[in-house]
Amino acid sequence: MPIAQGFAKRVAIKRQTTKGVLAGVSAGQIMRRETATFELAKESVTTESEITSVRQVRSSRHGVKIVNGTLKGIFSPGTYADPLSVILRRDFSAVASITAASFTIAGAGPYTVTRAAGSYLTDGIKVGLVVRLTAGSFTAANLNKNLFVTAVTALVVTVIVLNGSALVAEGPIATATMAIPGKVTYGADTGHTNIYHTVEEWYPDALVSERNLDVKFHKVDVALPGSGNASITFNATGLDQTSDTTAYFTSPAAETSTAALQAANGALFVNGATVAVVTDLSFSIDGKGAAAEGVVGTNIRPDVFTGNLAVSGSFTAYFEGGVIPNLFVNETSTSIVSALTAGSEANADFVSLALSNVKLNTSSPNDTATGLARTYQFVGIYNSAGGAALANHATSIMVQDSQAA
Repeated sequence: MPIAQGFAKRVAIKRQTTKGVLAGVSAGQIMRRETATFELAKESVTTESEITSVRQVRSSRHGVKIVNGTLKGIFSPGTYADPLSVILRRDFSAVASITAASFTIAGAGPYTVTRAAGSYLTDGIKVGLVVRLTAGSFTAANLNKNLFVTAVTALVVTVIVLNGSALVAEGPIATATMAIPGKVTYGADTGHTNIYHTVEEWYPDALVSERNLDVKFHKVDVALPGSGNASITFNATGLDQTSDTTAYFTSPAAETSTAALQAANGALFVNGATVAVVTDLSFSIDGKGAAAEGVVGTNIRPDVFTGNLAVSGSFTAYFEGGVIPNLFVNETSTSIVSALTAGSEANADFVSLALSNVKLNTSSPNDTATGLARTYQFVGIYNSAGGAALANHATSIMVQDSQAA
C-alpha cells in the first residue's frame, strides 16, 4: 500500500447545522496550512490497582474519546476568518459604506477626513478600521487607498495611508463615498454564537478519510515578527472521529490564494501613537475550550464547553525612554491597534486588529552591547466604555479582514 504524503493530504472544514451530525457532504472549505493534525485520543483504563494472585495487570480498556486538533498556517486575508469568528463567538459582518457625503481632506500625514454632515460614530467607524474613499471627484491620489483610522469623532477621522503614500489636501468633495472593505468581527458581548465544525483529513494516496465530528475551535495564537510572515495557530477540540475509504466532502471550495501578511507592511499604534521600535508582537485569543467529562452509557463526551474569552500577549520594543514603561509602572490602561497588509499596493488586502483596553503586566529589560529592548506582557480587557456610536466597540478585541466571507 502507498504511504500517505503531506502534499497529497487535504484538510477541509465546514460548519455543522446541528451538534452530533456531520456537516453536509457538499461545499466545505479546503484549508491552507503549514501543519494540521486532528488526533483521536482515548482514555485508557487498567486494573493496575487490583490485587491479584498473579501480581500483574489483567485488563486494559479504552474509555471516552476526544479529538485534539491543531491547525497552523501563514496568516493571510480571508483564509482563517471562519475559525477566528468561532473563537470570538460572533460572525464577521459588513459595515455599510458612507455614501452621498461631502468630505474634506487635510493634513500632511497623518491626515484628517472631515465630513460636512452626519456622524462617523453613528455610521460605525471605529479606531482600528481601514477605510477607503471609493467614489467622488477626488484627485486620483486620494481614491481607493487603505486609510487606517487612528482617531474618530462625529465629524472627523484621523488616518494614515498604510502603504506610506501621500494624500492630497482637497475638498469639500460632494457626493462622495467612504467604504469599509471586507467584514468586521469582535469579541461578542451579547448574542454569542456556538459553532461546531466537521473537519475532514483526506489522504487520497492511502484512500483514507478521517472525519472529525463536533469540532470547536477555541484558541488562536498570532505571531507578528518584525521581519517575515505573520503566523497563526488554532487549537480545537472535537468529540469523535470516524473513517472511510472515500472522501467525505464532494466539492469543497478551493483554498484561498491571498498573499501572506507581514508586520513590516502596515502600521502599529500603542497608546494612540505610532511605534517604529517594536521588534515583535504576539497575542492569543483563548476561549477556554474544554471537553465535558465522560458520562455513563457512552464513550462520546456530551459537549465541548467554552469559558470567558481571554486576550493576552507580549511585544518587545527597543528602549527609548519612559513612555511605554510608565504605562506599566502607573498601571495605565492603553491601546494596541495594528493593520497588516498583504502587499505594498495602495489597496492591498489586509487584516486589522484593535485592542482598545490593554494593561501591561510586565516590563522586562535586557542588557546587551547593542540596542537595548524591553518585553512587555499584556492582557486585553473588555472595554465597557465602548459601544454603538462610540470610537470603540464594547469588546476586548476587534478584527477586520478585507477578504472575510
